[in-house]
Amino acid sequence: MNATVAKPKASYRLSLTELRERWRQLAGDPLVAAIPFKVELNEKGAIEVSPPTTRHAFLQSFVSHELRLQRPDGTTFTECPVETEIGMRIPDVVWASPEFMRLHCTESEFRAGPDLCVEVLSPTNTRAEIDEKIAAYLAAGAREVWVVGADGVPEIYTTDGQVAASTLGFDLPPPPKT
Repeated sequence: MNATVAKPKASYRLSLTELRERWRQLAGDPLVAAIPFKVELNEKGAIEVSPPTTRHAFLQSFVSHELRLQRPDGTTFTECPVETEIGMRIPDVVWASPEFMRLHCTESEFRAGPDLCVEVLSPTNTRAEIDEKIAAYLAAGAREVWVVGADGVPEIYTTDGQVAASTLGFDLPPPPKT
C-alpha cells in the first residue's frame, strides 16, 4: 500500500494559533537568534530577513527618539512583533498609547496593531511589499502607519489613505544631516 502525504496548497496560510506557535519556536531558537538581521515570519510560516544599513539604523533611532520626546505618555519600541494577516511582522518602530499597553502589555507578540507602526525603507523594499505592510498594520488595528524614506520624511497612512499630517499629534522634524 502506497501512502501519499498531502502537500499544503501554495496559498496555505497559517492560522493565528499556528503563527503564534511558529513565532514562539523561532523566538526561542538560538540559531535564529544568531541571524544578524531583522527576522519576520510570513503568513505561510517562512522566515524573511532584512539586512540593515547604517542609514536605516540611524533613521530608526531618530524616529524612536522623536516619538518618545513628543509623546512621553505612550511607550516606544523598536522591532517588536505584531501579528498581522500577512504574518508576524516587525515594524522598525512602534508607539503605543497607555490604553493599548493596558490591554496588550503582557503579550509576547502584539496581537493587535499598536497605535503607530513605522517602517523605515530599506534598499530591498518594494512598493508592493510596503503597501501590503501598510494595509496589514491598519487591518490589525494600528491608527497610523508611517513609511520613512532615506530622506527621513514620513509618508503617513490611516484607514482613510495617505494623510498630510499625523492624527496622533506627532510632527517629525527633518533628521540631522549625517
